[in-house]
Amino acid sequence: MEGSRVFGSRSHEDVIPRMYTVGGKTFVQFTQRDRPRKAAAIEKTLPCTLEDLYNGTTKKMTISRNVVGASGRKSTVEEVLTIEIKPGSKNGTKITLPEKGHDVERGVIPADIIFTIEEKPHDFFKRHGDDLTVTLNISFAQALTGHTAQLATLDGRNLRVSIDSIISHTHEEVVKGEGMPILKGRGEKGNLILKFNIKIPKLTSEQKAGIRQLLTSS
Repeated sequence: MEGSRVFGSRSHEDVIPRMYTVGGKTFVQFTQRDRPRKAAAIEKTLPCTLEDLYNGTTKKMTISRNVVGASGRKSTVEEVLTIEIKPGSKNGTKITLPEKGHDVERGVIPADIIFTIEEKPHDFFKRHGDDLTVTLNISFAQALTGHTAQLATLDGRNLRVSIDSIISHTHEEVVKGEGMPILKGRGEKGNLILKFNIKIPKLTSEQKAGIRQLLTSS
């Protein structure tokens, strides 16, 4: 139409056309549609074991919601929320369930519920990003003659790691691909790092001399 004017660049869903005539000319003015207000998000913690975060899991949680029916009457309903934990998820990861909060005010969109993953400490493994570390107790003899570590992984496998070299207190054995799943790594995993706590016995003078001779002999 002659003299038509569009104010700004908005989606047709966000604007309302208003027509008016001045001096025999018709104009169209677009005004922004009032969007409903959304309630503030509700934040909750979601405790997860290291096994949960390694393997991935589904958690079910029952919540009570206040709602207003078509008649305006308020009521409380129970709902079971399904929360998907992806393999490799990290401490602090946020999972949002849209509009699962209370619905008690007309014209206000119910709040999102945001769950923040809280990783529980593990008795055996420690997590560092995508890597896992574990400290193994071994004897002095094992440190000198070699050691085969046997441990259960977070997905229930029995893992054997053979170490033929002399093991010192600072030795770290890196097992590639046995760490945590990488969240967006297409099946890739971090590393497992073995550390060692060596129990050194009290030695007699004769034992010390024998070990010294053994280590210095060609």
